Amino acid sequence: MSQEPQRRNAKGRQRHRGGPRKFSQSAPAQRSRRADPARLTAFRVLRAVALDDAYANLVLPAEIRRARLNKRDAAFATELTYGTLRAQGTYDTILAQAVDRPLEQLDPPVLNALRLGTHQLLAMRVDDHAAVNETVALVRDQVGAGASGLVNAVLRKVGVRTLQEWFQELTAELDEVQSLALRHAHPPWIVRAMRQSLKLHGRAEQLVPLLEADNAAPEVHLVGLHAGGQQPGDAIEAAVAAGAVRSEVIEAAAVFRGGDISRLDGVREGILRVQDIGSQWVARALAGPAIAPGERWLDLCAGPGGKAALLASLAAEAGAHLTANEPAPHRAELVRKALAPISPQAWSVRTGDGRSISDTGQVYDRIIVDAPCTGLGALRRRPEARWRRQPSDLPQLTHLQQELLEAAVGVLASGGLLAYVTCSPHPAETLVQVEDTLSRHPELTLLEAQPLMEDLALPAGRQLLAAAPAALSATAAGCVQLWPHAHGTDAMFLALFRKEAR
Repeated sequence: MSQEPQRRNAKGRQRHRGGPRKFSQSAPAQRSRRADPARLTAFRVLRAVALDDAYANLVLPAEIRRARLNKRDAAFATELTYGTLRAQGTYDTILAQAVDRPLEQLDPPVLNALRLGTHQLLAMRVDDHAAVNETVALVRDQVGAGASGLVNAVLRKVGVRTLQEWFQELTAELDEVQSLALRHAHPPWIVRAMRQSLKLHGRAEQLVPLLEADNAAPEVHLVGLHAGGQQPGDAIEAAVAAGAVRSEVIEAAAVFRGGDISRLDGVREGILRVQDIGSQWVARALAGPAIAPGERWLDLCAGPGGKAALLASLAAEAGAHLTANEPAPHRAELVRKALAPISPQAWSVRTGDGRSISDTGQVYDRIIVDAPCTGLGALRRRPEARWRRQPSDLPQLTHLQQELLEAAVGVLASGGLLAYVTCSPHPAETLVQVEDTLSRHPELTLLEAQPLMEDLALPAGRQLLAAAPAALSATAAGCVQLWPHAHGTDAMFLALFRKEAR
């Protein structure tokens, strides 16, 4: 019986692909000069992210509409865009082995095209020759013929190995953190921060599942609001009728996997919104305890308005009033638009620095400080953030978080509740801030957030929270840290304080 021929590369490593890799034999000048629309869409998004610090999740839908892509091409462009951005650091490490100069010496459009080509070669079901030829055509169309030869040569070098073979070669002399960082496309400093946070919350063995969850495509979560004479459940019912699945974690929420949400009833009216269930959950926690009519609430960092809209909806139901504060005028306008469908008696918008909130002369019964942070808890939704953020960002952000907390405590009414929320599990932005705030303010008591969130949850949500392992400190045990791999949400953090009467 004849045996299948062994497929080994030049270094003698066994291949794990179904056959030898095939590249086009035509010269770059003989190939297409026009960019494929789906690949061009991804290229434009990468350019906006690199040049304008744009967020891919905001730019990509507009580019898909601009290119008038059909459903199949839109899915291809989406996978190519997010996959390339997510693995950018890993791909740059691989490209550095295949390019004859430092990557920073390449023109940014050429480097972006190489990243797109590398993702197609190593992580997508794209024929090797198509991955190379279409990338070369993209470069010829968008950059010029001069760079096409370089791109062709580099991608051929990249395609000599599979992704696993590249990992084997590049991680041979790395330590554990560096190896995990390369294999799971996270900067090493983020891997270290995640490992530390998981340990503090009793999940030390869950680092790899968390990194894997960060690289999974996120679900679209929906929230229904009390607005326009409709109840929150009305919008969710309509979404379910259109193909959404009602959340099993919390009420008035759903999961949508059907594509463009703009076609759902309630979206244009503003009573159905996209919002991660973790964000919904922590906002509802602030409004969970019994509400007295006429209470004054404050969202100190309201832009762009997601949590503010939910809180305003809850305030409208309870007869309370929300002040949504946002320092940037253009973001304050986004907040107004987000709140517009809700009864105007239930909310107002203040444009001003949250650190000067005491200038209003008001005190508030409930305050949420959803502080600016590194955003490490939402890497599934904003894959470019992992490469954009640096450890040097932390001092400025944590100082701002501290100042905002101080301002909030200063206007919190006696007996009032203060929710400190971040979309980051980094200990410096979460547990350290809580402990520092308690040390400065003996009038504050840290409430147990988990029982409150369990009370707001459906049975499946209660089970998720109840399954949390024991934390390493009383502070961590009193707070709630959600995780993508454990709860299916962004890594939202919640600490809930009460101001005791002096």
